Amino acid sequence: MHMVDLDWTLFFSALISSTLFPGGSEALLLYRLHEGEPAVSLVIIASVGNVLGSLITYAMGRLGNKAIHKKWLRMDEKKVEHAESWFGRYGQAALLFAWLPIVGDPLCLVAGLLRSPLLYFIALVSIGKLARYALLAGLFS
Repeated sequence: MHMVDLDWTLFFSALISSTLFPGGSEALLLYRLHEGEPAVSLVIIASVGNVLGSLITYAMGRLGNKAIHKKWLRMDEKKVEHAESWFGRYGQAALLFAWLPIVGDPLCLVAGLLRSPLLYFIALVSIGKLARYALLAGLFS
């Protein structure tokens, strides 16, 4: 794959949708598959963008504190508490589910707040997000 072949729209859609901003890159991935684009390339592009977005959220948690997040990001207290509960109960393994709607983004933020080791974070989040996109591509291509 050449750099010119990179689907920047899918990349940025995946990146933004894995931050605390709303969005969904799955529909765009499925549309690109329908257009006949190669599934492997699309899965890699979407996964890399999505993981980078999660890293942004992780960094926000790592660099900030709960008071700032509540005031600046106006995060719902229930979402943060739910993600903290998940993380406390399931530990690092919960990061495999960072792709889930509603809890995934706060889970990445909580991982940063709780100083989850960066390499574990990247590995587990990448596995979960890659598996999700690969499954979607496999089912719909």
